[in-house]
Amino acid sequence: MTPADIMDFARESLWVMLIVSLPLMLVSLIVGLIISLFQSLTQIQEVTLTFVPKIIFVIIFMIVFLPFMGRSLNEYMLSIVDKIIAFG
Repeated sequence: MTPADIMDFARESLWVMLIVSLPLMLVSLIVGLIISLFQSLTQIQEVTLTFVPKIIFVIIFMIVFLPFMGRSLNEYMLSIVDKIIAFG
């Protein structure tokens, strides 16, 4: 395995990690911004108010995006297996 192969593997790993985590991170960001705006407008400064809705929405969207995330990770694992077989 050459250094170029290792760099390709690292780049692909980071890319898959970004693709898999991005939907949930975006949901968390959007819900957090909406709740922060609500807190600013109503001057309610309860710290725990942000956590419960974020957790609920992240769990809901995790269920929605789970097939996509699983498919992405499965494709990545199959490509790793193919590379192991090719180098073996």
